[in-house]
Amino acid sequence: MLALTFPHLPTDRIARRRWGLSWRSAGRPEHPPLVCAGRVKNAMRLTALDEAAEAIGLKPGQGVAEARAICPALDVIAADEVADRQFLEAIADWCDRYTPLVAFDGVDGIFLDITGCAHLFGGEKALLDDVLKRLFHLGLDARGAVSSAPGLSWAAARFGASGVIIADDALGVASPLPVAALRLPEETVLALQKVGLKQVGDLLAAPRAPLARRFGTLVLLRLDQMLGREDEPVSPRRPVADISVERRLAEPVQGEEDLLHLTRQLATTLKSQLEARDQGGRRFELMLFRVDGRVFRIVAGTSMPVRDPVRIGALFCERFAAVHDDLDAGFGFEILRLNVLQAEAYAAVQADFSGAGPVDTSLAAFIDQAVARFGPDCLAQPSLKESHVPERASLLLPAAAARSDEVVPAAPFRAARPIRLLKTPEPVEAMAEVPEGAPMSFRWRRCFHRVRRAEGPERLAAEWWNDGEEAPTRDYFRIEDEAGRRYWLFREGLYEREPRLPRWFMHGVFA
Repeated sequence: MLALTFPHLPTDRIARRRWGLSWRSAGRPEHPPLVCAGRVKNAMRLTALDEAAEAIGLKPGQGVAEARAICPALDVIAADEVADRQFLEAIADWCDRYTPLVAFDGVDGIFLDITGCAHLFGGEKALLDDVLKRLFHLGLDARGAVSSAPGLSWAAARFGASGVIIADDALGVASPLPVAALRLPEETVLALQKVGLKQVGDLLAAPRAPLARRFGTLVLLRLDQMLGREDEPVSPRRPVADISVERRLAEPVQGEEDLLHLTRQLATTLKSQLEARDQGGRRFELMLFRVDGRVFRIVAGTSMPVRDPVRIGALFCERFAAVHDDLDAGFGFEILRLNVLQAEAYAAVQADFSGAGPVDTSLAAFIDQAVARFGPDCLAQPSLKESHVPERASLLLPAAAARSDEVVPAAPFRAARPIRLLKTPEPVEAMAEVPEGAPMSFRWRRCFHRVRRAEGPERLAAEWWNDGEEAPTRDYFRIEDEAGRRYWLFREGLYEREPRLPRWFMHGVFA
């Protein structure tokens, strides 16, 4: 587990914006110490400092007025926690080049699970050196440590020296660290220091039972996690892709045609892995790592499992056209990665002599490309739903999400339904000859209609599991007025059997 900490994250963010990404490698310009300040307990206090501010003796939590008295030229910037979090998320995106298992550690740290991928970079030491070197050239002060336990990596990165810790050296590295390295609450750390337990080695030498009784079991848990005696799961911030292929380029590329060509090559490699699993992809993600550290994620979905490289390339061609203005190549992209975020079983189809299969996939290809260009809501498809309430029996789903193989069983008996169903039933004024009979006349949208023929009722009870037990019953009637127009009306409620007063509604119009 590789733990990274950024002790000057807020001020590094400001320095990069002011002086460029290479300000650390080029040297800090002549500028007063830089600090961030925010309101803490109704007072303006320092929340973050750069190295120059620390060198003159300023401390986090110090009042701004006191800090200005020490250094009148102090450059004070308002703290922005949202911007700091977005900056940390961008760094985590950049870390995806090493492993997809990246997790946040508070507001200024990141965990990387490098199990099984360190050999790709020449070993753990070479990987750590590469991470720290690249972050330095990106204008960041970063410290890191690698060990088999997240707790020990965290402690060494923040309170020890950067490096790789082997399992046999864990006890020797942990012992001289302060008790604050155990990630304990501040009050617990102060209580331990008051009784002379200032280092982790002091706790290791003390009896465990008295420690647990006096300071709680969390102290022992953190000790065991640091030494690898207790497992500590670290949850990645993003779901891990089912299948992933990538290409690291010797020279960065900028052109859209070059990116599409490389994407099709990645899709060709992806096809063999999908075939080995007898699967096809439903959701793909193309990650583009720019040389300055920014990462672009372009996602494309399909209406059915696919693994044809040409079709996958056509999807991302449409996606590139949709995000053209937002895809800034800058000085070029150095890494491309194609992920399968969702995979399903793939039904292979035998082609005929002309090369076409018995199932026409042109509609699915059109839907996928239209959705990739214009978004998931550009095309909708009606879909049936198991409900006898008319307005719930069907709904419009995005065409890419609707499944043609999902069949809803038909009701054993259902009377004729109108061609046009109103989205929401509209109230009408109706007059019936008998209380529960068909209407003799009704007024709808300010027009009076006299009924010539009526058929019904078709009684539909309410869905008590959705509407509650007090929901009224509906009696539907098919109505024809004197002009020959046919309507679908219903009376909501039953006379003297349900508490609500019955009302009439228009729900549809027949052809």
